[in-house]
Amino acid sequence: MNEVPAPTRVVHEADALPWLAANPLPAEGGVLTSLPDVAEFRHRDVDRWRAWFVQAAELVLRATPPARAAVFYQTDVKRDGRWIDKSFLVQQAAAAAGVPLLWHKIVCRAPTGQATFARPGYAHLLAFSAELREPVEAATPDVLPGLGAMTWARAMGLAATEAAVRWLRDVAGARTIVDPFCGVGTALAVANRHGLHAIGVELNPGRAQKARALDLSRSSP
Repeated sequence: MNEVPAPTRVVHEADALPWLAANPLPAEGGVLTSLPDVAEFRHRDVDRWRAWFVQAAELVLRATPPARAAVFYQTDVKRDGRWIDKSFLVQQAAAAAGVPLLWHKIVCRAPTGQATFARPGYAHLLAFSAELREPVEAATPDVLPGLGAMTWARAMGLAATEAAVRWLRDVAGARTIVDPFCGVGTALAVANRHGLHAIGVELNPGRAQKARALDLSRSSP
């Protein structure tokens, strides 16, 4: 009996944008990522970050194999009493890249009816693909009731990550999950747990090391 090879995980310690420009993704690769917020940049210049965000999202979409899909997990932020809608920024990038939106889901970050301030009570999950069309029988809920546990303060919740990885595997046909902004590796570890290979890119050496070692095999969403 042939043994099924264990899923692999490779984390590149690099700047995501030059790395994406220089490294074609595998044909069976799907993307699951969350672009960093302005608070993670030393300059803290919102206009400069906004331009970078749209450029980065466009590059991610252009790098995604046309027959696969890219899923973005993003949470809006408030600056000077005004909201920055990151789903709008991602869709600006998609329009520039000419990649259609397949679905847009809401993930509850707080119970319904509870007021929040600096961060909203929800996050966005958005899926895009140049060629893929989601069949009716593959439709999944548009509202996810909770994020799930988080591996660190800026991580994607495990429940949301699980939902995205399953969709990328079962509907988009991904066999490798790529996260160009992988942080401590939540998406990579969940991909491995589902039998998929994983490729991450992370500029911070400490986070890259954690992303290589993160083990969620015994965790629940």
